[in-house]
Amino acid sequence: MPKKPITKETYLKWYEDMLFWRKFEDKAAALYIQQKIRGFLHLYNGQEAVLAGCLYAMEPGDRMITGYRNHVQPIGMGVDPRTVMAELLGKKTGCSKGNGGSMHMFSKEHNFFGGHGIVGGQIPLGAGIAFADKYLGRPHVTLTFMGDGAVRQGSLHETLNMAMMWSLPVVFIVENNGYAMGTSVERSANHTEIWKLGLGYEMPCWQVNGMNPVDVYEGVWEAVDNARAGKGPSFIEIKTYRYKGHSMSDAQHYRTKEEVAEYMKIDPITQVLNVIKENNWATEAEIQAIDERVKDLVNECVEFAEKSPYPEPEQLYEDVYVQKDYPFITIQ
Repeated sequence: MPKKPITKETYLKWYEDMLFWRKFEDKAAALYIQQKIRGFLHLYNGQEAVLAGCLYAMEPGDRMITGYRNHVQPIGMGVDPRTVMAELLGKKTGCSKGNGGSMHMFSKEHNFFGGHGIVGGQIPLGAGIAFADKYLGRPHVTLTFMGDGAVRQGSLHETLNMAMMWSLPVVFIVENNGYAMGTSVERSANHTEIWKLGLGYEMPCWQVNGMNPVDVYEGVWEAVDNARAGKGPSFIEIKTYRYKGHSMSDAQHYRTKEEVAEYMKIDPITQVLNVIKENNWATEAEIQAIDERVKDLVNECVEFAEKSPYPEPEQLYEDVYVQKDYPFITIQ
């Protein structure tokens, strides 16, 4: 499938989408401080170009699965952002009915398969989704995301081996934001170029700049195109950076404020906005209108979530099934 042109409309959509994701996460942080969001909260600030570029490389029907930094991905896949905010607040109207909260977003309808709280737990599942598509003859590709910490899990290596043996239509994407939870790659491995792990399985692998959506799109498109053409999986390391801590409870003692400030100089949203301004693709009034739309939509999401009801206790018994012919136990 040929590459899509990157046009004025592409940049304007990227700007509005990425700005919304940033402001959505900022609002989630504020609600967490107000104790309206409980448990853990892992924010995506700084990594927006990864999602923007990957979405542009995907086609309708393609699947996505990731770890627990997963609030904006379902929005990008088409899930109503109001239901994502409601899920963060544990409300019945949430995309996971209030059962999952921050770390367990899910939408089968929009081909977003989580949101997984177990580090690396999504990796074999992503390959399994791709296996199902290949087995059933469906022309879809699964993008399986993980953090730089998850690549230390043994399940990654088992999955890479099987994906190559079966030539699965899956793209493994490492969002390397530098520190896993709080430990840099330099302190957790004898190598710093994560993409080279694919070489051990003779899997096509490379590294991509994750601070610019154009670079992400071009690097991921090649992998998606190969997978769709039946050429099997790829393993991509996308170098990015998160401005916030691993979670809201992270004191971030492992890095300096100066380091964060340096990465903010190459902020992906600012880069996209600069291109729009340099090409005169939008007036200041039009840019302001986008900013206002984003602000209004975030407020709408919060209002919807706060007015939504909590699940009733009886909901605990929903979505639980019994397999009557299960072979190992007798069900009364």
